[in-house]
Amino acid sequence: MSENLESKESAWPVEPHLIDPVKLAGWMDERNLAVGEPLANAQLLVGGTQNFLVRFERGDRSFVLRRPPEHKRKNSDETMRRESRVLAALAGSGVPHPEFIAGEADTKLMGCTFFLMGEIEGFLAPDGLPEPVASDEAMQHRMGLAMAEAIAALGAVDHEAVGLADFGKPGYLERQVPRWRGQLESYASIEGYRGVDLPHAEALGDWLEANRPAEWQPGIIHGDFHIANVLFNPASGDLAAVVDWELTTIGDPLIDLGQLLALWPMKESENPANLHAISPPGLASADELLARYGENTTRDLSNIDWYTALAAYRLGSILEGSNARADAGLAPRDIGDQLHESAVGLFQRAAGIAGL
Repeated sequence: MSENLESKESAWPVEPHLIDPVKLAGWMDERNLAVGEPLANAQLLVGGTQNFLVRFERGDRSFVLRRPPEHKRKNSDETMRRESRVLAALAGSGVPHPEFIAGEADTKLMGCTFFLMGEIEGFLAPDGLPEPVASDEAMQHRMGLAMAEAIAALGAVDHEAVGLADFGKPGYLERQVPRWRGQLESYASIEGYRGVDLPHAEALGDWLEANRPAEWQPGIIHGDFHIANVLFNPASGDLAAVVDWELTTIGDPLIDLGQLLALWPMKESENPANLHAISPPGLASADELLARYGENTTRDLSNIDWYTALAAYRLGSILEGSNARADAGLAPRDIGDQLHESAVGLFQRAAGIAGL
């Protein structure tokens, strides 16, 4: 086995100190995953400062390995463990997701946690629509509706029944506004930052806190649900898989719906945030997405405007961090300006919902 691996070492797309193919093959042997077969046709899908994704073949199937970036964040290994756990828990559910195959929770083997999942055949819409989807408005329309159906299905999963009763902390919804308001305030400690210049920042925080839904039903949330975090079937426009589960937890599933609506692609003139600004002619409207979600849930949607405003406030607060770092010379100025403009647009959107 080692000779086969060594003969292919030059084709392995990641430095061995990040993902060692010999160690990986031995680890897979221990789990009866195509025992003794060489790792072949490896391809780096994502890497660098992002999580690494490496596709490879072994035996008669393909695998995708996911591991943290080379310079791990404080919670990188725990994030991998959480992703693994949720993907495993979703097996057999109606939620389109990558198949969880096996995971390593210990960091001793590779210096990090990692897991293997099945390969998904699909496309990312922001990268462009392939044929026949690009020419078929019905398929384009299906894309949005399929996303609404997917998060409705996720919100319907009984998290306790699938072993995730301890996956979140109490008070999720109550923590949201203080958390993101605190995030904004924390930028003041970044030397050189010119200060928060976002429309209605204080008033928005006040409105969101005053109008927070009094009751909500916990469930699994993705935590970063938008059109750039799903893969679509290139033959139909159906959803192939929801990906990038880094922020998953137990919370209020309407958070995911609010983010979908807040970031749904619109015409440029109606999209001051300028995020995911794709607009194929057949794309469903935000109202249609909301209606489709409503057809597939028993949750109360009467406060959905609040969730949409919260999603815009949350993401705007996050994006403003790049502007603060650019002011301090820690990020490119053009990126800081671009993301500040997006943050302004998101706060404008939230303020419009709040009537400010």
